[in-house]
Amino acid sequence: MPTRTASPQPQRPSRVVVEPVRPIVDGGALPAKATVGEPMRVVADVFTDGHDVAVAAVRWRTVPTTGKPGAWQEQALEPLGNDRFTAMIVPAELGRLEFDVIGWIDHLETWRRGTAAKVAADLDVTLELAGGERLIDAALASTTMPDADRRALTALRRSLRSGDTSELSDPRWPSVFWRTSPRDPIASLPTPLPVDVDPLHGAFGAWYEFFPRSTVNSETSPGDELRHRTLAESIDRLDHIASMGFDIVYLPPIHPIGTTNRKGRNNSTTAEAGEVGSPWAIGSSAGGHTAVHPALGTVDDVADFATACRTRGMHLALDIAFQCSPDHPWVTEHPEWFAKRSDGSIQFAENPPKKYEDIYPLDFESSDWQSLWDALADVFRFWIARGVTVFRVDNPHTKAFAFWAWALQTLRAEHPETVFLAESFTRPRVMERLAKIGFNQNYTYFTWRQASWELREYFTDLSTRTVDYFRPNAWPNTPDILTEQLQTGGRAVFVTRAILAATLSPSWGVYGPAYELLEHLPIRDGSEEYLDSEKYQLRSWDLDHEDSLAPLLARLNQIRRDHRAFRNLDTIHFHDTDHPGLLCFTRTDPSGAGLPVIVVVNLDPADRHSGFVDIDLAAIGLPEGADYDVVDELGGVTHRWNGSRNFVDLAPWSASAHVFSVHRVDDRTSTTRGVTA
Repeated sequence: MPTRTASPQPQRPSRVVVEPVRPIVDGGALPAKATVGEPMRVVADVFTDGHDVAVAAVRWRTVPTTGKPGAWQEQALEPLGNDRFTAMIVPAELGRLEFDVIGWIDHLETWRRGTAAKVAADLDVTLELAGGERLIDAALASTTMPDADRRALTALRRSLRSGDTSELSDPRWPSVFWRTSPRDPIASLPTPLPVDVDPLHGAFGAWYEFFPRSTVNSETSPGDELRHRTLAESIDRLDHIASMGFDIVYLPPIHPIGTTNRKGRNNSTTAEAGEVGSPWAIGSSAGGHTAVHPALGTVDDVADFATACRTRGMHLALDIAFQCSPDHPWVTEHPEWFAKRSDGSIQFAENPPKKYEDIYPLDFESSDWQSLWDALADVFRFWIARGVTVFRVDNPHTKAFAFWAWALQTLRAEHPETVFLAESFTRPRVMERLAKIGFNQNYTYFTWRQASWELREYFTDLSTRTVDYFRPNAWPNTPDILTEQLQTGGRAVFVTRAILAATLSPSWGVYGPAYELLEHLPIRDGSEEYLDSEKYQLRSWDLDHEDSLAPLLARLNQIRRDHRAFRNLDTIHFHDTDHPGLLCFTRTDPSGAGLPVIVVVNLDPADRHSGFVDIDLAAIGLPEGADYDVVDELGGVTHRWNGSRNFVDLAPWSASAHVFSVHRVDDRTSTTRGVTA
């Protein structure tokens, strides 16, 4: 006779389905990104068979690298329609958290809606009222119910027993039932989803890059030989940078520079005597990645510089370039860390047909790869111990993904306050992979996205498809990139590109003195390399020049600080204009605490353009046909707008853009007030 093996009684399954929508990266295999103290939107689809009411909650907790996870916190998910639910949670601690979405059938709310519908249809509900009493009794059996909810349910039960159905329409019941209705059984995600919580400057900030070896203002006279400045002397530049509202001061590599095959002025392959070389050719007899160029100072000077930044409300970012000059100590101490050519010599860096004979790349798959990886991670640890917690990483896409995944996870577990910016102007999937495996921020294609349709398409993608893991940092220029637009467009292009970078992206930056002073001459036609590039020689900058863009940069950074709408990317919304030379978009604060902002930019540096912008008022929390005031944060002028379609007129020689804060008009008092969205 056939037999069947006995099995434990299965737990009653839930009829509810929970499907995550966001934030989720690669099915939960890799963490999404969030910011401490800033709202993170959770979205999930929660539904069940039939007509019962499915409700949901998001639960989250901290997950330390050692010790027990924190206690679960819980918040209701609000319905958006079509079985989609959402909530905003605010991470309170740096590091890793995990969240789960749970769903259950709310039998009390299902009963209330059905009974109320029958009452409205004038049907007999005697049995329904009795059924409601039984459901309330089951809920009241809880020993942890809040007293206010217990009193409300007890009063409802009395009303039902007396046949009074008037209470069924009270709008408070859905939230009361969400808290009190029995949740057995509960549906949840297969496994909680990970999120890395970063400091605010890991998601929102303004970067300023400068070479500390160069001189400024009146330190030299015309014809004088330029002097190599030290880090200690460069501290006096920090007040100027802080006055412009920048959050992060970024220095190119500060290490000893090799002499073998040293690059000369204008990237010459032969350096003349006394030429300083490229800081990215790292290493000499004076040391390697944990040493400081003797002409700049000492390791203690770096720590003092980081302290000086912090006292001014800024962070110091160091450039970490994992490559070596032929003179780097590792070349003789660890030759196995470098790739060899067929003749046994070490392979210098190249990107055919370009050759970089002053640099040796590291071999991340060498026979001694583990020691190499440990040494590279220790470079970060060395500078973290000296007070540096922000790093701009040079060309990470030419190093092993597996190394970065291991190193960043390890370092951020040890130091969750650290921030890593990937300088990866490469293929989209490669850039996105670097973001997924741990880089807090990434350089972008913003530099080359210039037409209205290009900017709309690119930032729509950044604010939707990749928004949970890829954080853009928009730079209009770098020491390597002087676009043709900046070479030929004059001051107006510098103005509009700064406005676009500062208002489109939560993080932005400039290669500072070159941008402030409108540096625009290329080494040759068709090249994006600067003439007399500071990468290869000392420069002197007149930061007090009357044409400086410093006042504009300061104003842009102040606007960003004044308006929380600029802290996130996923609420960016593009609006139609009737002129292709005009770009219009809005930014809103997902918490509802800050004002919406409307940005309109004339992208043409030569001509005046005017036209109508069509604002989707719902995107900024206004009803159709509303009156509202727009305050130009750049020009200080206030305009009264009505409805969605309004006129703008922008000329590059007067005002290239409007950055409007939006204030709702209160018709009853004829005053204005901020709009929340």
